[in-house]
Amino acid sequence: MRMTSHKSSVQTAAEGPVSAKEPKRKRGIARVAKLLDAAATVFAEQGYKAATMTEIAAKAGAPIGSLYQFFPNKDVLADALVAQYGEHVQQALMRIREQAAELEAAALADRLLDVFATHAAERSLVLSLLDARWEQPGVRPGVLRSRLRQEIVLVLQSWCPSLAEEKAQVAAVVLLQAMKSLAQLIEEKRYPGKPEALEEWRIWVRAYLSDLARNH
Repeated sequence: MRMTSHKSSVQTAAEGPVSAKEPKRKRGIARVAKLLDAAATVFAEQGYKAATMTEIAAKAGAPIGSLYQFFPNKDVLADALVAQYGEHVQQALMRIREQAAELEAAALADRLLDVFATHAAERSLVLSLLDARWEQPGVRPGVLRSRLRQEIVLVLQSWCPSLAEEKAQVAAVVLLQAMKSLAQLIEEKRYPGKPEALEEWRIWVRAYLSDLARNH
């Protein structure tokens, strides 16, 4: 994992915004990436509330002071992981947008549906962090959702330039929900006909995009 370019911050009752310190040199960037990897592992293993900064520093093989240098508290660390995930997904959608004009409806559907599946472990962690911290003033999952919808709008407009903005916005809501639902189906350990259900879901999204292109 690498440090996201989006600054993360939290607001405490007694203080102003507390932000992660962004590293300037290669050494610092590598150190922050290692700290974020360690935080992701500890949060995934123990849960956000049980995890401690001391355990995270130990997992990274770093002095506790080094961890606090970049991340003043656990909330800032969690914010950085959420922001990093958002950046990873946005980058995946941007790569799809660059090739969208050359894709058939079925291929575009599969590429979009694979975004969350490819980042399944990271997505699961972020959802748990958001769930554990939903009362925090700085936690705004709706911001990430809106950002991803807009990225999908851009993908659709690159794929089908004649698609009206309003229709692209509606389709982005449908497709983002379809992407999330497929990821949830994949994450479920067992249920009857899992492979068939996953394929049926893909067939439905392919058909949805085919109809969208045909009617615009």
